[in-house]
Amino acid sequence: MSVSKLPESPETVPGQETSPSTTKLFSAVVIVAALGYFVDIYDLILFSIVRVASLNELGVTAPAELTYQGLFLINMQMGGMLLGGILWGILGDKNGRLSVLFGSILLYSLANLANGFAQTVDQYAWLRLIAGVGLAGELGAGITLVSESLPKEKRGYGTMIVATIGVSGAMLAYLVGQKLGWRNAYFVGGGLGLALLLLRVSVFESGIFQQVQAQGEVSRGNFLSLFTNGPRLGKYLRILLIGVPLWFVVGILVTLAPEFGRALGITGEVTAGLAVFWCYFGLVFGDFISGALSQLWHSRNKALQVFLAFCAILVAVYLFGLKGASPTTFYAVCFVLGISVGFWALFVTVAAEQFGTNLRATVATTAPNFARGAVVLLVPAFQYLSGIFGFVPGAAMLGAFTLAVAFWAVSTLPESYGKDLNYVEQ
Repeated sequence: MSVSKLPESPETVPGQETSPSTTKLFSAVVIVAALGYFVDIYDLILFSIVRVASLNELGVTAPAELTYQGLFLINMQMGGMLLGGILWGILGDKNGRLSVLFGSILLYSLANLANGFAQTVDQYAWLRLIAGVGLAGELGAGITLVSESLPKEKRGYGTMIVATIGVSGAMLAYLVGQKLGWRNAYFVGGGLGLALLLLRVSVFESGIFQQVQAQGEVSRGNFLSLFTNGPRLGKYLRILLIGVPLWFVVGILVTLAPEFGRALGITGEVTAGLAVFWCYFGLVFGDFISGALSQLWHSRNKALQVFLAFCAILVAVYLFGLKGASPTTFYAVCFVLGISVGFWALFVTVAAEQFGTNLRATVATTAPNFARGAVVLLVPAFQYLSGIFGFVPGAAMLGAFTLAVAFWAVSTLPESYGKDLNYVEQ
């Protein structure tokens, strides 16, 4: 695997405005990326919050059927994100980060508006797939744009701001879903996304990307090139594995909170919406802390290792320390569990920092979506293990495996803090 350094001074592409690195942490690109991620998370998590209410209205009421159809719809959404991750990633390196940032927002906003009109489970499922395709592009494009626009000593703080503001969108989704009902909640999400498009005029394309774009001989967005070079493929696969534990926690433990509440003998009713609310409230703090630590320690890897170890402890507490506990205690653990997986933006930042400009958007967009899409594999694996060993032991086995593999992946990945991003992959 080889890389090639780009010239220091950016070349202006005819007809485009160049935006070199800015020293302002709260620049327009950081604010728009943060607000875009806010709406992205709102729409991404909304289904987990309104799952029971929406399916009940569509005629699904039996507990077993609610679980089955809920997992089916999650798989459709995540399957869309797998497809969208590849699509938007390639487009981000071929056509620019900005086009993907706003194109993805437009698609998932329209899909969520349509979701509010769904009349059958099948309609619901296909619209979640389309929304998933749209949701796949915003975070990777935003993080890439922020990473390339800020100086290397500040980009960790920039992505920390994006994540801290962004994940709070889940709390708004809970409040809107509870107060306005599931259909109106989808309408609000779609409207927020369309309103965000008005800010497009204040954001410029990455100057680093424009340098590469001006060099017509450089291959950009070649997704298959990630698989034709052994060291490059190994690095890419290790990046993917780092993000899987977060979606084990969110996609299994938190989304199925009512089922786990019954299995653990929680003394009162547990709702998925409130569990998601408290988990994502914790994520706000976790993303802030992990981003700040990676800057203070001058190490992305050390911060990730600490958070993965913390997550392992909290998963054990969730599964084995809550038997007979009150709902209040259960939600408190969901909050701390959220803090422990608050390394999502740090994970995407590492993905962006590990690869050259001509593949950076491809990796930074596909990596989080393949990690999210791992739910498609985690769900049947959980169903298989829980069918043999029981609901709680099955979850424990799956969680231990995903966390151990992620810790190994971080430990063998090159450190990327302070890395110069002005280069291309050969």
